[in-house]
Amino acid sequence: MRFEVEPGYFYGAMYVSYAFVVAEMLNVGLLTYLITDNDKSPWLYITTILLSILVLTPINYRYSKVLFLHLLTPKIKYYPEYDTNDKIGHV
Repeated sequence: MRFEVEPGYFYGAMYVSYAFVVAEMLNVGLLTYLITDNDKSPWLYITTILLSILVLTPINYRYSKVLFLHLLTPKIKYYPEYDTNDKIGHV
């Protein structure tokens, strides 16, 4: 038997990742505003925000799935008493 996570799980994790990116964009934009001295160039904000998104993409990819799995889908539970090594086909 092959076990796969339902397809909707990945769509839900995608929305969580989107929320992460929006929060990071707001924080990086605010931090850039506070650090720079009255530099109102939009290219500075665009560059810093895009670079931060590119750098944090692997972290967002991983933790959006983890957060969606553990916090937003409580129906999946782990029962250690069912985890034994004497299963058929266990390597």
